[in-house]
Amino acid sequence: MTAPRVVTPSTGASTTGAASERIAGQLRTAILAGDIAPGERIRQEEVAERLGTSRLPVREALRILEAEGLTEHTAHIGSRVPRLDPAELDVLYKMRERLEPLALTESLPHLTAGEIRELESIHERIAADTELSEFMVLDRAFHLGSYAGCASEQLSSTVTRLWNSTQPYRRAFMSLGGQQRRWLVDHEHRLILDAIERRDSEDAERYLAGHIRRTRIELAAHPEVFAPATARSGA
Repeated sequence: MTAPRVVTPSTGASTTGAASERIAGQLRTAILAGDIAPGERIRQEEVAERLGTSRLPVREALRILEAEGLTEHTAHIGSRVPRLDPAELDVLYKMRERLEPLALTESLPHLTAGEIRELESIHERIAADTELSEFMVLDRAFHLGSYAGCASEQLSSTVTRLWNSTQPYRRAFMSLGGQQRRWLVDHEHRLILDAIERRDSEDAERYLAGHIRRTRIELAAHPEVFAPATARSGA
């Protein structure tokens, strides 16, 4: 009897996959940092030339990022970072208001003491921080870290996708505010963290929903955050 043939991935396929993940990681960092702005095209040939690779892993990397909500592909245009209008952003924030409190409630019983200590550390760093770039990284780490115990992959991935889609506008919004807005965000984080430490899902949901809702309402009052980055900078 002939033994069944075992099919293994070719070295070329695995190499391409690794390259795609690496390229996706670099592009993801650039998009989340605001180096690639909403509406800006990502040309496969330019990325491939800059990184010294073929277009195939770049194409696969863009598919990864599209699944994460960081890029979109349009026929005859190609890939770009999505640009939202006020109504679209409002809906995404309303989705966050409903889904993130659920993710936090699902996460709360499963957060370890070490994970809660890490959230405390992140909160302390946010309170002491004065740089917007560092704040955006820490704010993301604080919230997504608080959902780390959520066992539902579907819920967790949806929440992350919503964060990815709204981050450029959150960045623009925070850049408009001064120390007073930072103080308010810090105060809201403290309330959320206190509820997490007490494992109080009711308070945690209420504080988190209010935190997201306030940002949604304030964003609606600042239409300038939807302008292209060059227009906001006066260039």
